[in-house]
Amino acid sequence: MKKNVRVRFAPSPTGGLHLGGVRTVLYNYLFARHAGGEFVLRIEDTDQTRFVPGAEEYIIKCLEWCGMKPDEGPVSGGPYAPYRQSERKEMYRQYAEQLVKTGHAYYAFDRPEELESMRERFKTLENPSPQYDHKVRLEMRNSCSLTLEETETLLEDGVPHVIRIRMPENETVTFHDMIRGEVSFNTSLVDDKVLLKADGMPTYHLAVVIDDYLMKISHAFRGEEWLPSAPVHVLLWKYLGWEDQMPQWAHLPLILKPDGNGKLSKRDGDRLGFPVFAMNWLDPKSNELTKGFRELGFMPEAFINMLAMLGWNDGTDQEIFSVEELIQRFSIDRVHKGGAKFDFEKAKWFNHEWIKRSDASRLLPDVKQVLADNGLTITDDKLLSSVINLVKDRCTLLTDFHTQTKFFFETPAQDLEPVKGKWNEEKTKFFNAFITYLEGISDFQAAEQEAAFKDLATQHNIKPGELMMPLRLMLVGGKFGPGVFDIAAIIGKNETIHRIQLALQQLSLA
Repeated sequence: MKKNVRVRFAPSPTGGLHLGGVRTVLYNYLFARHAGGEFVLRIEDTDQTRFVPGAEEYIIKCLEWCGMKPDEGPVSGGPYAPYRQSERKEMYRQYAEQLVKTGHAYYAFDRPEELESMRERFKTLENPSPQYDHKVRLEMRNSCSLTLEETETLLEDGVPHVIRIRMPENETVTFHDMIRGEVSFNTSLVDDKVLLKADGMPTYHLAVVIDDYLMKISHAFRGEEWLPSAPVHVLLWKYLGWEDQMPQWAHLPLILKPDGNGKLSKRDGDRLGFPVFAMNWLDPKSNELTKGFRELGFMPEAFINMLAMLGWNDGTDQEIFSVEELIQRFSIDRVHKGGAKFDFEKAKWFNHEWIKRSDASRLLPDVKQVLADNGLTITDDKLLSSVINLVKDRCTLLTDFHTQTKFFFETPAQDLEPVKGKWNEEKTKFFNAFITYLEGISDFQAAEQEAAFKDLATQHNIKPGELMMPLRLMLVGGKFGPGVFDIAAIIGKNETIHRIQLALQQLSLA
């Protein structure tokens, strides 16, 4: 019988959401939506020592900004609530105890100093970091080395203990990975992972298996850094009697540094000057701010499009995809095995393309916010939409709209240095004549202005090219912007005349 597709994103609330984490969400989301399945958000907060206040709320806001709303989760609820592992604590012990009873796990009473002593005693040149495994198991204080009576006494006395999986010796564990095919491990190379901690909280290894089973997860996508843990999880599914209900797994490739040398990290972003988080993250413990793509000026559509292409393609040369197109075309067998280099210039290219292709109505709220953040409150949406259409091709980031539009709404500071050296009385006469022309017209259109400007230049025996740069500096304040007569048509006759007069006053004093 075919399973209903149910996938989950299960982050730990320990900080900001890294690019790799968002891409994991995205592939889960696209896979579920393509199959008409459910997308579940589960918060894996069993490690209370690493819990960061506000991190869960931050993760949820990131998903909202990206447009990936979970079908089930801590906020929306669902049939398998609660969706925070800390709120499911009581159910995990019974399964850990079941594993002890069947001989697949054991109680370990080792104190921290005993664990440290073990690492020193068994350290060699070949094995500088000894693990708690089948080689040292009987040398430690646990229910494998102690008698049943000794173990029961320690439990009755409430001696702190953990429960560890008992990894078998020299067995081969094999499973099918949807990206990598058949993957095999020798169990002798894997240590006896802690399943239940002394505080009663499960570790990731136990909790992920139990919750995936109870929540009927059909497919589990996670980063390839979790591949070494796979044999532990495969055995837990087997030992708990759920082997035939184990999800299909896919271990996603890493997102690499721009030079391809290792996994992309927050430190790399800080060093190279680009964000690696979806949104700004202010760590409450260190008060350190990490930059985000949203605040830098990325559209969520572009951010998602860029992430999807970091390790996947549909077999064509197409690069620009809407979310709807991604859902329609996504398949896990097109995910690459190798890591994908992150290229910030390419990321900005995606954003530029999305800005160019977006209607003014889509861009309007974001541009209004950018302008408001810079002290410009715009109430005329029709006017702003016209301006957006005029300048959007020049904007790589949403934040660029401030520079590219502010001179439409306020008189700019005029940088006239580039033209002062070649300024003369003839040019002053020309612009005074142009002002007189503008004052006498009622239909203030760009084409008519341009034609009159060039005719007037001919009458004054000045090449129009010598006058275009001064006019741009007068109206814009710098050497940028769309067609100068289009600008004049939007700011209007009176403001155009005002800016020319301001510049002439400065130039006359030069």
